[in-house]
Amino acid sequence: MAGTWAPYTGTDSILLAVLLLAIAAAFAYLGVRLRSSIAPARPGREISIFMVLIWGVSLVAFFIDSITYGFVLLQANLVAVYQSYTAPNPVSPVTETCAAATFVIILLLTRRHGFKVALLSAFVGAASAPMIFELPFDLIVLNRIYPPIPPAPIIFRLLFFLPLFLVELSTMSFLTFSPLTRLSRYTLFSLAGFFIVFAVWAVFGFSYPSDPLDTAFNDISKVLSFVTAITFFLGEWAPLGSK
Repeated sequence: MAGTWAPYTGTDSILLAVLLLAIAAAFAYLGVRLRSSIAPARPGREISIFMVLIWGVSLVAFFIDSITYGFVLLQANLVAVYQSYTAPNPVSPVTETCAAATFVIILLLTRRHGFKVALLSAFVGAASAPMIFELPFDLIVLNRIYPPIPPAPIIFRLLFFLPLFLVELSTMSFLTFSPLTRLSRYTLFSLAGFFIVFAVWAVFGFSYPSDPLDTAFNDISKVLSFVTAITFFLGEWAPLGSK
């Protein structure tokens, strides 16, 4: 078994695929129904400071969790798993390339609104994009990571993933910092495509990207998460023709 989580098999694989397809269908339906883009409420100064503090604390907590998990693996003499856990991520080059491209694209799309606004939009867009991928991904593999760490693997998983979920949600909340952020049908359609890829991946077990097929599923869905982030800043470049 390669990687850091166990693949889905049998009925579990089919049920996961059906659930993901249902989510994709819901986003597609909402995309069809949406007639005009929606601007999220922008937080005030105090709330913005609180959001940044939550983000910082959750980052520190997740960093500590990661070190602790590695130490527990070594203490349990699970050297091979520790090496897999600490090995370079095989899809990191795709993530880094997409992040750079997303930053530049959003910067160009928003440049007419001034350098500061464009820079802020590019930063929050590029930072939020991988979290759009990671949040549903982590929910899927939450109960599949291995090995189960005694004495309470469920408690360990919750303690490990809670700071990670806070990092993901707080980072995505930064999208509200930009006055140009808009939820449009293009965002919803992109999310629908993203979950369709996840659903097909689930049919094949949603395995760790250690072979060309699983790597392709991971890469395609990762690219779609960055496309989704870009759609938040299309603005007047993608008029919706509200009724």
